[in-house]
Amino acid sequence: MATISLDPRLNLQTGKTNHQNSALVEEIEGIIRVYKDGSVERHLILPNVSCAVNSELSVTSKDVVIDKFTSLWARLYVPSHQYGKLPLLVYFHGGGFCVGSTSWSCYHNFLSNLASIASCVIVSVNYRLAPENRLPAAYEDGFKAVMWVKQQALNGSDQEKWWLSRCSFSSVFLAGDSAGANIAHNVATRLGSNGTSDPSILKPLRLKGTILIQPFFGGETRTESERQTVQPPGSALTLPSSDTYWQLSLPVGANRDHHWCNPFAKGATKVGDYRLPPMMVCISEMDILKDRNLEFCAAMASAGKSVEKVIYRGVGHAFQILHNSHLSQLRTHEMMSHLKAFINH
Repeated sequence: MATISLDPRLNLQTGKTNHQNSALVEEIEGIIRVYKDGSVERHLILPNVSCAVNSELSVTSKDVVIDKFTSLWARLYVPSHQYGKLPLLVYFHGGGFCVGSTSWSCYHNFLSNLASIASCVIVSVNYRLAPENRLPAAYEDGFKAVMWVKQQALNGSDQEKWWLSRCSFSSVFLAGDSAGANIAHNVATRLGSNGTSDPSILKPLRLKGTILIQPFFGGETRTESERQTVQPPGSALTLPSSDTYWQLSLPVGANRDHHWCNPFAKGATKVGDYRLPPMMVCISEMDILKDRNLEFCAAMASAGKSVEKVIYRGVGHAFQILHNSHLSQLRTHEMMSHLKAFINH
């Protein structure tokens, strides 16, 4: 079973609960426990916070229900200091498909700052988690969220005008970090699949780009960065935890060469068969995913796709939300500038 140690400076809560009724079958220490009877325990890794935003940012935030039957919801961020129509970013949080929430303090802070700095409206999607809801549940929720935005653009009520009136629906981006970047990519490929999606499916929305921050991909064969990268203390993603996340989130019986994990595995749809918008891929130098992210960019470029690659030196996975060093804070400022330029190009 995988173990992961998190930096105590992050004030993460890793309380343990005795489970009397069933044997423990999988665990990422301090993160998640899965029992034989199917029950799941998630530790309170980071606090959940309300939609209230620091007044200095001049951003309005509210929570909205997308699908009450699956408890799918989103947190909206709208800059109030900007005038005119703004780009719209649909964002998916990370967490190995198994943990995380758009209400986690780290995502709330990151996205409220991004909305302010990049002058964009953000729809941050709280999708269903594995292992209770294995893939493709998160992809279905991502697609449903985009279709919900489309319906709001077409038939939004007066109650939604506070954010709809600010959106430029011809400038829509799909974005996410780690597992959320995987979701953004898979939703984009679904929208751009030849023969299965009508090009007009998004109207009046126009998908202008995807932003993949440390995208969570894998495979059975190890890359050099997976084998060799020395992780700093408190790393957000280790190789054992990565393996466990995939084991808990992929369909039962699938291995890491399933195309949802390894988009270039044998039998996966060829990249060239998708209509994909320009993409920006953010890569961390100290991330075990570095080589997979670089291979992804190379494969996309070889297939004729527009790829902007940015490498952040000296930092690891999820540095932009954990802020556990002065260097990570500097790199986060750099990332914000890069995202702003890509969104507003």
